[in-house]
Amino acid sequence: MPTSPVKTRIPLSSFGHLVTEVKRQLFGIDSPTLKELTGWRKHFNSYTLQGRRNFVLATYGVLALTAAAFMLRRSRKKEHETASASS
Repeated sequence: MPTSPVKTRIPLSSFGHLVTEVKRQLFGIDSPTLKELTGWRKHFNSYTLQGRRNFVLATYGVLALTAAAFMLRRSRKKEHETASASS
């Protein structure tokens, strides 16, 4: 069985932390400090819990807006079909 050069100190259930640890150990890439993050990267990043939470909330928001637009379009189409059928 092949062995990995990466020594994990974190549980495998945490995929994001595992990827960060692999980047750090294999490629020498360290996560940026909060002072280095500017603009939208300060609020949407994969290094901090707040940044990850903001990504999740933005994703849920986009899904909710898409569903609402679809439902609104569908109800308008039904109203239009009903109005044209009765006239």
